[in-house]
Amino acid sequence: MADREPRPATVWSRPERGARGPAPERSRAQLAAAAVALADAEGLAAVSMRALAQRLGTGPASLYRYVESRDELLDLMADAVAAELDLSGPRGGDWLEGLVGLALQSRAAHVRHPWLADLNDRRGEVLGPHAIDYLDHALAVLAPAPGTAARKLEAIGLLGALAALFARREGLSAGDDPSARTARLAEVAAEGRHPHLLAALTAAGAPPQPSPADRDALFVRLLRRLLPAMLTADREPGGDERPAQPPAGATPIGQETPVPPIPQ
Repeated sequence: MADREPRPATVWSRPERGARGPAPERSRAQLAAAAVALADAEGLAAVSMRALAQRLGTGPASLYRYVESRDELLDLMADAVAAELDLSGPRGGDWLEGLVGLALQSRAAHVRHPWLADLNDRRGEVLGPHAIDYLDHALAVLAPAPGTAARKLEAIGLLGALAALFARREGLSAGDDPSARTARLAEVAAEGRHPHLLAALTAAGAPPQPSPADRDALFVRLLRRLLPAMLTADREPGGDERPAQPPAGATPIGQETPVPPIPQ
């Protein structure tokens, strides 16, 4: 008996349309768009093959002509969000401005799709064509920046992680009253066991409710400080590169390729 052919690594490893059988009525892009809309409306847990089929007005079995599993559908969804990012910006100019612009886009995508960070956490790092385009564009933006290729890949990963983190915090803080949280901390600090906390709260005063512009400014300030420091962390005082020293027990960079979360 002939050996079975190995399963393709990703949904993009096989043609969208088979060589035999009727022409498909839909495309993978249409399935992904409908699944993204479903997740936006009801959350990631609501995305199932049955629910998607109902949304499309077809039977669940028909969807397996396009994807082999729900996991492949999730991969298509993540890449559909990556396709929302505008990669037409100039390259070769101010690399920090270009990278901050990508980070703001990534954060906005996570805000539009609050389920995206959970999806990436669950499915691992399966990069689709649009995600690879994003990664290549980010590396092109970083071409004039200092630092090794490994450091640049790590910087892109950091960018994505911070975008997801800030978007998640923005969602959690919607409708939150920071003054109530501060009052609770002040009440605990006033008991006398946390003098440093009490001094800091007294000096800071009542925190204002941050506006979207305030959150954007904080996000940009953080990126402007972290990204240059990260890229130049392994430079000698004279400007020469020296190899990064990984922590004890860590896998040295170069023996594995750091892949950033997308659209991170």
